[in-house]
Parts: sequence; C-alpha cells; structure tokens
Amino acid sequence: MTREEWLKTAAVIATGAALPKGVLAQFLAASDEIKRSDFGKDFVWGTATASYQIEGAWNEDGKGESIWDNFTHRKGGRKIKTRENGDTACDFYHRYEGDIEMMRKMNIPASRFSISWSRILPDGTGRVNQKGIDFYKRVIEKCHKEGIEPWVTCYHWDLPQALQNKGGWTNRDILGWFEEYVSLCAKSFGDSVKKWMVFNEPMAFVGGGYLIGLHAPGIFGFKSFYKATHHVTMSHAVGGKVLKNLVKDGDIGTTYSCSPIDSVSHNALDMRAAKQADAFLNRMYIEPVLGMGYPTKDLPALRHVEKYMKADDEKNIVFDFDFIGIQNYTRTVAQYLGIVPILNAINVPPKKLGQVTEMNWEVYPEGIYRVLKQFADYKQIKRLYVTENGAAFPDVLENNTVNDTQRTQFLKDYLKNVLKAKNEGVNVEGYFVWSFMDNFEWAEGYKPRFGLVYNDFKTQQRTIKNSGKWYSNFLAEK
Repeated sequence: MTREEWLKTAAVIATGAALPKGVLAQFLAASDEIKRSDFGKDFVWGTATASYQIEGAWNEDGKGESIWDNFTHRKGGRKIKTRENGDTACDFYHRYEGDIEMMRKMNIPASRFSISWSRILPDGTGRVNQKGIDFYKRVIEKCHKEGIEPWVTCYHWDLPQALQNKGGWTNRDILGWFEEYVSLCAKSFGDSVKKWMVFNEPMAFVGGGYLIGLHAPGIFGFKSFYKATHHVTMSHAVGGKVLKNLVKDGDIGTTYSCSPIDSVSHNALDMRAAKQADAFLNRMYIEPVLGMGYPTKDLPALRHVEKYMKADDEKNIVFDFDFIGIQNYTRTVAQYLGIVPILNAINVPPKKLGQVTEMNWEVYPEGIYRVLKQFADYKQIKRLYVTENGAAFPDVLENNTVNDTQRTQFLKDYLKNVLKAKNEGVNVEGYFVWSFMDNFEWAEGYKPRFGLVYNDFKTQQRTIKNSGKWYSNFLAEK
C-alpha cells in the first residue's frame, strides 16, 4: 500500500464509509510497519557473528587449539547434540570476501564479529601468530572497502586450550593473560577499529562452561563457577582500560545476555525466586563493574565469590564503559524450588505460552523493551546498543528461496519494542541481528538456524532468506 493509498483509506475510515474486502487489513498492516527513519539517522544497524561459529580453519596457518575445538572433539563429539563441530563451520576464514560483499549488497552498515584468541596467540600468551593477525587485518580492510564499520568483540567464548590447561578463567593469572591478549588486539587493529566490546555474555560462558558443563570447557561445579565469575568480572576493567589507553578515539563497551524475569505466581516464594533469578541472570556481572558490588542481598549465594576477592578488588573491578550491549531473545519465568543450588528456582513455561522458536524459547517481543528500560535505570550507563537479537526457526530452502516469514515478523515485533523504548527516552543507539548467516550454534550443532542468510554447510552455498531481503529493504530506506 502506497502512502497515497494509505491516506485515502484513512480518509474513508474517518467518514465511516465501508471499505472493499481486504483493504482494511492492508491498511492495518501498513499502519503497523516500521521504518529505518523512525529510529533517527545516527542509529547504528548491523548483524553479528562470532569467530568459532563461522570461521572454520580450526588448525590452519598456525592457529592454536581453543577450548571449543577441544570440547567438540572430545569422545567423538558427544558433548554436542548433533555430534558436530566447528572445524569448518561457515568457512569464513576462506570465504570472508564474498560474505562481506554480500553484507554490502544487503545494505548492512555495521558488522559485529570477534577475534579468536588462539588464532593470534596460539599458546594464549607469548608467541604471536602473524598469519592470524594478517587474517583479521584483511577482514577489517575488506569491511572498510565495502563501507561497513567493524565492531570487534575481544572474547566470544573461545579461550586457548593452553590456558585452560592452567585453569582457564578459574586461575587468577588470567587477568595478566587477558591483558596481554587485549593489548595485542588493540595494537594490531586499533588504528582501523574504533568500536570495541570486551566480552560477549559472561553469564553464558561462565555458567555454561564452569557451572553446568554444557559448554566448553565442560566443567561442573560451584567452586569453579565462583572463581571464574570473579576473574571474568575483574577482567572487564582489565580489558576496558587497555582499550581506552591504546585505541585512539576508541568507543569501548561490553555485552550482556539479558532476560526479563517474571514470577510464575504471586506466591512469596515464587516472587523471591524471580528476584534471585534477576540478580543471577541480569545483574551479577554488570553491577560490580558499575561500582555497586555483587548483588548479594538478593542472591546470598554470591557471598561465596567474596572468598576469592583480594584487597582493592572492589575498587579495581569498576570501569566506566562508553556503552553497554544488551542481548535478548526471550524471557524467564521463575518458580521456587528449594533443592536447586544458588537460585532455589527453575525456569518454567508461562501460563499462557504462545509461539516458541526452534530453541524452545518463547517469542516475547515486549522482553526487549523491558530489559532496555531496566538497564536504562542504571545511571552509570551512558548508551545502550542491542548487540544481538534474533530467532531460530525450521528454515527450508526450496527453489533457491527460504520463506522465513516467522523470522521477519519476529524482527519487526522486537524492533517495534526497541523503538518504543527509544521513544520513551531510553538512550538506545543501535541494533544488531543475530545472525548474519546460519552457523555452528554451540552445543546445539548446526540444526538451529539463526541467520538472515541460509548456509548449506555441505556446499557452503549462501542464500539470502526472505527475512534478509526484508532487512535489506528496511535498511535501504534512510
């Protein structure tokens, strides 16, 4: 429906006259559309990926083994639901030029990606792999050539296995190891990259890797979790300070997975469970960095972290980031269950469960509005970006087309809620779709497809899905 048709239809509705069949539905659909210009000319748009999930070339050109290489190769890949691994993934290492050119053709202005620590420091420290450095320089140069701004994440879960052999994030020495790694990133790429993020979702890689063992390095235990939690939280400031000192005009942030928390009932125990879940999922890593300390009042189990704190840690843990990235996919509904360690709570389906994604996550667009509002309440946060948002649906490639209408609607609905938050004064300045293309989805293997671009993992043939075409058209309007 054109603008002129929309105005004529609106005028007819105003007179109370009847409309031809189907016209009202078109009018309502058109009036419900969002436009890029609604967000303002300086709003940043992009897509996101991660090194292990797309690069492949796991042992080429001097790259060292990462914890995800090790984890997926263990016992024939039994740790992965599909027995798959990221050895080849999307083969971005060899195909980056075509992929970045495709981004440009899709009108994508910014690309968020991560550096593989073990690709540039095979042993985690010491010896530098120049071929790894050169690879990322080529990627960054290609982004600039195609008019795409690179947004770089220092750590997206793929710790060098050599450092895990020394305890990984449970070893306090990692503060020095991480400083060396981030310094190398800043010195190597800081002239051509100004947008930096220290971490991607600390709760995911610490909880998944050092508490429940479902992610690399596959450790189950409370002691390992509390140690890793504190060392990762400390490393926010370590990495942030390095980037601030070494990257001229750098814009430095970090990202968190965020979930609005609801109580399954108004029962006092369920309400308390929801508060503890919020402290665990949304507040545990950011509040110490903001100078508020660990939220031990609402989550008493976090007092165990204090035994790993040293003098001045509470002061040195604080860092003034330029921005915070939030990443939201669904919501959490908490129910009290006293036998569950740390939380005394479990995540349960809402009483009215609507659409779910292939990850069995509830589609809950209001959630992104709620977490934006929640994080905007922290006065220490200057700016917010949505650094990941997306959904996995059972995509099917037929006649060179993927008609993923569910994903397109998902993006529209979530973006409306981002706009709602922005219009209410939340200083949200950008949005990145997860993901640019289908990739290796960690412990789930290749089955869940999050991409705007369909990838045939046997042939590495890329096909822009209909959702990708919608996003491209959306971005074309300025």
